[in-house]
Amino acid sequence: MIADLIQFDFLRNTFLTGILIGIIAPLLGTFIVVRRLSLIADGLSHVTLAGIAFGLFLEKKFTFILLPPLYSGLAFSVLGSIFIEKLRSVYKSYQEIAIPIILSGGVGLSVIFIALADGFNTELMNFLFGSASAVSQGDFITILAISILVVLIIYLFYKELFTLSFDEEYASVSGIHSKQIHLLFIILTALVIAASIQIVGVLLVSALMTLPVAASMRIAKGFKQMMFLSIAFGELAVMIGLTSGYYLNIPPGGTIVVVAILILLITIGMKKLRIRKA
Repeated sequence: MIADLIQFDFLRNTFLTGILIGIIAPLLGTFIVVRRLSLIADGLSHVTLAGIAFGLFLEKKFTFILLPPLYSGLAFSVLGSIFIEKLRSVYKSYQEIAIPIILSGGVGLSVIFIALADGFNTELMNFLFGSASAVSQGDFITILAISILVVLIIYLFYKELFTLSFDEEYASVSGIHSKQIHLLFIILTALVIAASIQIVGVLLVSALMTLPVAASMRIAKGFKQMMFLSIAFGELAVMIGLTSGYYLNIPPGGTIVVVAILILLITIGMKKLRIRKA
């Protein structure tokens, strides 16, 4: 496997991308879970699928248009995140309704564009369930740029995001521009979801953003420790998933999720054992 990683660019791109995704997905997932917005990953992943299907449709029907599906997926995901914010301001007393509205729209558009692109094909299946060989050099550079942006924004606005996550009213009173920060955060989430899809797949991407966080919550003693443990658990799940995908010739997304669930079960068991000993 190591020899193949050195020899084949696509395998090296995939594993390097997996390392990046294992960092940024749980990193943002920590804030998402604490803010009780876990379903937003599902909503935006389905909007991203609509963008990918749209890119495949253009690629098939208009060969002169050079728009890789990853970039059309990114565009749709960002637009979806902005629409969620707009709907949250419309339904102020029922803000959570924005997510199923966007999710439904994403599913509807996906069905239309998939049909227009003459149905399912191998490339679309790779996006649905993840692939160990789907990341090009250009895709890797794009995901690297997104990863740097995410880490930089989290570093610069950590205090504001932390305050917003636990007490939005206090954040507004203390002078934090909560609307602007939240919009920035949800756009970052959209970018991370779109970037993660090639490794984990549309149907499983939300699991990578929530399961490592759920596991770390059981044993962490503070927010920062929870964040670092989430990244460690996410990396472990991604590396095992990609390795198994390589050796077993299966989509890595499923194995990544199964490993993340096993980690969660182990941490739950550890927590119960601590309580019994105490």
